[in-house]
Amino acid sequence: MKIAVVCDVLGEENNGTTIAAMNLIRSLKAKGHEVRVVCPDEDKKGEPGYFVVPKLNAGVFNRYLEENGVRVARSAKETTYAALDGADVIHALLPFALGRTAAHYAIGHGVPITASFHCQAENITSHAFLKDFSRINTETYRVFYKTFYRYVDIIHYPTQFICDTFEEIVGRTEHRVISNGVSRDFHKKEVARPPEFKGKYTVLFTGRYSPEKSHGILLEGVNRSNHRGEIQLVLAGSGPKRDEIYELALKKRLIPPVMRFYGREELIDVINCADLYVHPAEIEIEAISCLEAIACGRVPLIADSPRSATRFFALTEDNLFRYDDPDDLARKLDWWLEHPAERARCSAEYADYAKRFDFETCMDEMEQMLYDAVKMKKRAGQSGAGE
Repeated sequence: MKIAVVCDVLGEENNGTTIAAMNLIRSLKAKGHEVRVVCPDEDKKGEPGYFVVPKLNAGVFNRYLEENGVRVARSAKETTYAALDGADVIHALLPFALGRTAAHYAIGHGVPITASFHCQAENITSHAFLKDFSRINTETYRVFYKTFYRYVDIIHYPTQFICDTFEEIVGRTEHRVISNGVSRDFHKKEVARPPEFKGKYTVLFTGRYSPEKSHGILLEGVNRSNHRGEIQLVLAGSGPKRDEIYELALKKRLIPPVMRFYGREELIDVINCADLYVHPAEIEIEAISCLEAIACGRVPLIADSPRSATRFFALTEDNLFRYDDPDDLARKLDWWLEHPAERARCSAEYADYAKRFDFETCMDEMEQMLYDAVKMKKRAGQSGAGE
């Protein structure tokens, strides 16, 4: 098939949306499809199959986007339409300017269109300090639906959680629930601990340095732990809150956390060095980082936030802590660190559980969704012709 993938956000592979987009693009190409990509990533200029559009001028938010390594597109109808011309199916990643332009084209030209749901309302409202205003979040979802998702033939939800959240507001949608998947590269293996980790408990969290990831809860939980002087925090990621998080750790007189972005091979080794993986994020559609840790057999301790899908990865109550309660986190943290035999038992269970998120299986399901959208459009056309 000729497949057009429309990416309002694309750039460095340091955020979930870009990683999901690039994984899908690479998988579809490997399956033999012709893939055309519309995106604002200037580094892709000149690459076959890429149609690069201008970046959005976000005014006061430009610096924030740059610090996040995120490039957001502005509407570019001529370039987008050129990419979509002749496509058998369109897949959009986000309900923003390019996605809406693609939907307009799809309607006008009778082309099937699918779209992923990669943006929670709180991902937007948190930057205006409004994430806790439920009415504003609800209205944001309604805007997503009115301006974009109601025109889509099939919606891809990475988790049942975000499907239920959206459908509770806008009503039933034609959809598929498909994980973004975890690469088989992430698996349990023996690795040598770096010298700086030896003699300490290593507690890992992988996530962007942004407000909704709730690094502060993790720092305070470690601060209240009976083992605070023995815990080496590793905060793998990047983002604008890096200095703020690091300074907070020093203020609490914790062992200075290791904070850096890791490439895939390094990250796999770091995960396998960890004694425990803690995921404190309050807002999350699907935490692939947590699934990667689970796939490596790390035991997770996950915030039970009602606005996070990650809590559903907990196999027992012992793998959850109250999302706004550092005392509860400290108690659970201490228990897991002090019970290595239980960690080993739970590790084996999680390594087996992670198999259901196999990347190749998930990509097969994404491909099938695209085929389904084409079939649905054809059936609808035949039905219309017969009336």
